Amino acid sequence: MQPVELASGALCVNLRPDIGGSIEGMWLGSVPVLRSCPPGQLRSVRQSGSYPLVPFSNRIAQARLVWNGTSHPLVQNFPGEEHSIHGVGWLRSWTVLDGGPDWAMLSLEHKADGSWPFDFDASQVFKLSGNALEMTLAITNQSSQSAPVGLGWHPYFVKRAGSHIQFQAGGRWEMGADKLPTERKANTGLDADCTGLDADHCFDGWSGSVLLRDGLLRTQISADTGRLVVFTNAQQECVAIEPVSHINNAINLIANRADLARAGEDFGVKILAPGESWQQSMRIQTESLA
Repeated sequence: MQPVELASGALCVNLRPDIGGSIEGMWLGSVPVLRSCPPGQLRSVRQSGSYPLVPFSNRIAQARLVWNGTSHPLVQNFPGEEHSIHGVGWLRSWTVLDGGPDWAMLSLEHKADGSWPFDFDASQVFKLSGNALEMTLAITNQSSQSAPVGLGWHPYFVKRAGSHIQFQAGGRWEMGADKLPTERKANTGLDADCTGLDADHCFDGWSGSVLLRDGLLRTQISADTGRLVVFTNAQQECVAIEPVSHINNAINLIANRADLARAGEDFGVKILAPGESWQQSMRIQTESLA
């Protein structure tokens, strides 16, 4: 399938509904904003510029979901990991429902299986306006029982010389060797150069805005999710700035970490009744500095 091409002035975004409902590339003029490849050449969602996180983000420990006293084994969907990662949306083909020169709506229907034990429908709306990409991700619980859900995005921003990230937060979740959260510590966010940054953490109490700038672009990332995952290190050519609605392994923490629950930790899990819907929004606005 050829990409769905959206354009608004100098801003261009190519979508790949057939490869995880992902973004194949995003450019302002000839400058890539996200990790991008030429139109039609994306072969793997793991090389995309961004993909949706639905019906959960990050990891579910040991690929086993514990909910309402029932343990559900999940598919281990990431090579080399014992956990289940990033939900199912990024691994499925989406359908184009509607669209125009500067917008598109995609949909996904999921029936309970080994990847996720609850039926749901999801949709993505992409809209370009000026130099901004606005995205909405929505989910409807189509199962006969209440179900836990989470939403988010996994965009990879190009890390050029002089890249600098800045945002405010209230706390940061520390991780163990198994890449699962262990405890929350007070943290004010980041104000750092990306070149030597070593981060793989979920921040909560996020202000809802991130400023990423380098010698070519000034990019503002905003969302209503309340939490943010940042991943990069010296070996990475990109910095992943992921607005998410819940912390890593949140659903299982509710069931297994009574110590944190007693401390009043808010993990961010949304519980949808049968037929109930919920959505989150994200915006990427960029401008040229060259």
